[in-house]
Amino acid sequence: MKAPPLLAAWTLLVAALALLALRLPSGVTATAGGGACQRGTNFQGDLIKHTHEYRFVDLSGTVTLAWVGDGTGVLLALTTFRVPFLGIKFGQSRLYRSDNYGKNFSDITKYINNTFIRTEFGIAIGPENSGKVILTADVSGKSSGGRIFRSSDLGKNFIPTNLPFHPLLQILYHSTDSEHLLALSIYNVLWFSSDFGESWKKIHDFVCLVKWGPNNTIFFTTHLNGSCTARGLLELRRTDDFGSTIKILASKIYSFGLGGCFLFASVMTNKGSLRALHVSKDMGDTWNMAQLPHVNAEQFYSILAANDDMVFMHVDDPGDTGFGTIYASDDRGIVYSKSLERHLYTTTGGETDFTNITSLRGVYVSSVLAEDGSVQSVITFDRGGEWQPLRKPEDSDCDSTAKNKDECSLHIHASYSISQKLNVPMPPLSEPNAVGLIIAHGSVGDAISVLVPDVYVSDDGGYSWFKALKGPHYYAILDSGGLIVAVEHTVYKGVDEIKFSIDEGQCWYSYQFTKQPIVFTGLASEPGAKSMNVSIWGYVDLIITQYWVSFTIDFEELLTRDCSDDDYIQWLAHSSNVNDPNDGCMLGYKEKFRRLRKSSICRNGHDYVVNKQPNVCLCTLGDYLCDFGYYRKENSLECIEQSDLRGHDLEFCLQGKKEILKTNGYRKIPGDQCSGGVKVDRTVKDISKKCVSNLIEPMELLDAHSTSSLPIIVTVIAFLLILIIVGVVVIKKYVCGGRFLVHRYSVLQRQVEATADDELDTSVPVNKPEFHDDSDEDLLE
Repeated sequence: MKAPPLLAAWTLLVAALALLALRLPSGVTATAGGGACQRGTNFQGDLIKHTHEYRFVDLSGTVTLAWVGDGTGVLLALTTFRVPFLGIKFGQSRLYRSDNYGKNFSDITKYINNTFIRTEFGIAIGPENSGKVILTADVSGKSSGGRIFRSSDLGKNFIPTNLPFHPLLQILYHSTDSEHLLALSIYNVLWFSSDFGESWKKIHDFVCLVKWGPNNTIFFTTHLNGSCTARGLLELRRTDDFGSTIKILASKIYSFGLGGCFLFASVMTNKGSLRALHVSKDMGDTWNMAQLPHVNAEQFYSILAANDDMVFMHVDDPGDTGFGTIYASDDRGIVYSKSLERHLYTTTGGETDFTNITSLRGVYVSSVLAEDGSVQSVITFDRGGEWQPLRKPEDSDCDSTAKNKDECSLHIHASYSISQKLNVPMPPLSEPNAVGLIIAHGSVGDAISVLVPDVYVSDDGGYSWFKALKGPHYYAILDSGGLIVAVEHTVYKGVDEIKFSIDEGQCWYSYQFTKQPIVFTGLASEPGAKSMNVSIWGYVDLIITQYWVSFTIDFEELLTRDCSDDDYIQWLAHSSNVNDPNDGCMLGYKEKFRRLRKSSICRNGHDYVVNKQPNVCLCTLGDYLCDFGYYRKENSLECIEQSDLRGHDLEFCLQGKKEILKTNGYRKIPGDQCSGGVKVDRTVKDISKKCVSNLIEPMELLDAHSTSSLPIIVTVIAFLLILIIVGVVVIKKYVCGGRFLVHRYSVLQRQVEATADDELDTSVPVNKPEFHDDSDEDLLE
């Protein structure tokens, strides 16, 4: 039996490798990518001397990898073998630990008492650089509770700990305090630990979904009869003191999620199956209606990206279309404007190509579904203000999808292509500390092609591209962009070669790391793209045996010189016309970065920090989004009024007061820092009318607030006794001002990383989102 592909707790691929210095060794060949490859470049040493092979005497079918800490070089490998027999599953786990980036491993299975570990829970690594690790054991369902193994010393030792419950999901760490843990049991009981799992305290019964909030805040939904399937009848609750006091924030909840500084709640309306979204910026104490279209049972909302300034929201179109509209919010998360129509987001598998390019501010890539049914890539450089096709690489010809062989564009393969089983091994890759660098699979034509893709690289944040490698590859960024490595994706043959580039993909060198090809399963390197070690994982499949093997290549030993000031140049981001005084202005300011020269042979090193110099710009139309009720056509900065709102007053309810928006169609992009220049007229007029949401009963809101603390109850009662008449007015204003406010436009949703079944739920580590399968799931996280 062939071992299945390698599983990774951390997403097996990104790693850190880096450079060399002086003399091309035997076994290394050079090829040109985007530019002429410098022949005669000398590299010191021999890569073979710094290639470390480790064979696992282990027949397990899967391997899970997890890095522990930052810059520690500690890597845990959990192998698992499990087979069913007469209705009973038998399994074995082995745990290995490396403290030198995977060059060799120690078998530490004895520290987990040779216990079978539940791989679906993964290897839970603590936040920051805490060195904490949790493994969840597989125990008999007849036992009173589960068991975990805890480590506080980077996995050197593990302490077995019995739990008073059986966990349903992986244990949740607090984002900054690794001693604080949350767990949900198989009976939907919420548990909390303040001592890294040594002891546990029950917080609440009948909990459907739980999330850590800011500081020590915990949000969760619950149902009094214990039914988590009763969507629209849940209560959203919050505790700020680990369960000692609990506050009811809202009722009739369908789901909830967190994004940036925003708390979202999807609420059932009184109009059949319609759902409406509400937003809070104070952890649920006050709410406002998101100015977005309602959705029905066949539609969904998804948060694509969120930070403290704004939210990108996808709203599914009616019917099973496979596309919807991206809306961009203001800095309050309340008012939204159209950013991109016909945005591809499948209803069957929940796949979208929306990608945040982390190597340059304001850049996102996604796909649209054209009228003819083709999938086309678009890019924005200004946080969704304008979307445009990706520029055609100068060294590439238009493929068969192009109607005009002289005019076409680059189309990027991402999650949708992978879901369609195209020959695309991984999505686009960028790193915050590798400025301007993007690596992606793509095709050149009028639309994404089903033919075998090539690897394309951009070194300026997506403005220009070149073909770096022919055919599909796995790739990783190392040494903060100073080194790129790649392994060819092959289906029918083994792998014995790795490719690497020290000039951002223009010139590639091939190195044969083994004489015996292996079945390749993934690249592994320490997160953060700073390391210069990379591991190639796979297994050897012989007639009589199989075994796992890893090859770790240490490029740091070959690169003897740290980069100096002379190795760097000044680079102006978003630059297109050096003669334009506003050249490089994006989101209100210019940024100059210090970047490594492509001709320099040196290492950035683990302590490398991105150096940038910002300068404020004058405002232009490019610094504005279309206001509520307006939208931009593709390749245009002009904001056009929506036909269905033309001639109507743009009324909305905000903090309990009905207001009318007066606008000429533009509002500044959240986070834009421009000053002077183009100014637009935009005012909000209070028409002095009270407004209150009909989605939640006022009494429910009062009850929710009254549970917060006894002193507040006493104060409110005393106030009402003294001023009864005034009190009635105050109550009406209080209920309307800050709770669930209404508007004809409402509802939203988000798609980042959803780890639970709740619709509006999003939980994440942000880059690659996970998606719900149901088309009517609001993915709020």
